[in-house]
Amino acid sequence: MPKKSIKRSKGPKRKTSERIENKILENLIELQKVHTNLAEKFENLSKQISSLLELFETTARSFATQPHIQMAEKDKEFLEKIDKLLEQNKTIAKGLTLMEQKMRDKIYGPITTRFERPQPRQFPKH
Repeated sequence: MPKKSIKRSKGPKRKTSERIENKILENLIELQKVHTNLAEKFENLSKQISSLLELFETTARSFATQPHIQMAEKDKEFLEKIDKLLEQNKTIAKGLTLMEQKMRDKIYGPITTRFERPQPRQFPKH
């Protein structure tokens, strides 16, 4: 028995839906590029803040290990301000690290070790 060939029409609806799908794919790819770029920038910022913290810590230790130099009252105030700034920067660095981790989790899902089973992602219901 001969097979019947079925011709599918490539009407305007099909072309429109293909264009929409292509545009969605392009937008998703661009969004992933933006997210990757943002994650890299957060990581670089976190590294720079860590370097700044190391510099403050080194300076504070240097001041503390030189007892032969008499510190004036202004120097003590300056050291107290540096200590406060150091604590604030530590807090900011921790916050940026947490933000970066949340962004990565949001984009790529939570990171699991080889002993953990990945949990299915829960999407909000509309």
